[in-house]
Amino acid sequence: MKKQPLSEFSNARVLVAPSMLASDFSALGMELQRIEDASADIVHLDVMDAHFVPNLTIGPALIASLRKHSRLPFDVHLMMTNPLKYIKAFADAGADNITFHIECDDPVTKVISAIRAAGCSVGITMKPGTPASSIQKVVSKVNMVLIMTVEPGFGGQSFMQQTVSKITEVRRMLNASNPKAHVEVDGGIDESNANEVVAAGANVLVAGTSVFKHQNGIAAAIEQLHATQKQLNTGITG
Repeated sequence: MKKQPLSEFSNARVLVAPSMLASDFSALGMELQRIEDASADIVHLDVMDAHFVPNLTIGPALIASLRKHSRLPFDVHLMMTNPLKYIKAFADAGADNITFHIECDDPVTKVISAIRAAGCSVGITMKPGTPASSIQKVVSKVNMVLIMTVEPGFGGQSFMQQTVSKITEVRRMLNASNPKAHVEVDGGIDESNANEVVAAGANVLVAGTSVFKHQNGIAAAIEQLHATQKQLNTGITG
């Protein structure tokens, strides 16, 4: 299947990326079909190594299996201490975008180069307590910056209000050197805060529990998140 890197998508659109971490793991193929039928734009897949974060999730083999069940781009978030040696494996498994942490132990520029060499778009992220300035030297080299709005490692956490200012700070950084790049948010995103994060400069909304467990169903949840389009502010200045 031809890769769909995020560089092919406009950041003038709000893109909804349901997180499979909140789905029914006993029926992942069906869950993928449900979000695709409900007009999701991206599939978000969390990879945790039980070292960088205190949890262990999925690997390349499962992603390769899931790839057969969806035409949507796969956004793979590597919460790993040493992502470099796994880049090719995840790309070969079907990742379209690979996001890694600035706090990892591998040389950041080498990780970026490996992701590009594997044919994927590049995302970089940081933990909530890590300042946006930590990515200043590489922000022009990526296709997306992910703002973690909870501590990475577990789904179902509450949104951290103090991360909103970081969204705007990152959007301004990108506008100065990389204006086509996306700003993604992940953690506790639902209809109560989606408008706020989009107005702050985010355009890719990762949502797990609020999509898969929505009282009115997956389609209603995704429709509500898409409705934030009118709040989108990628032209932040000042």
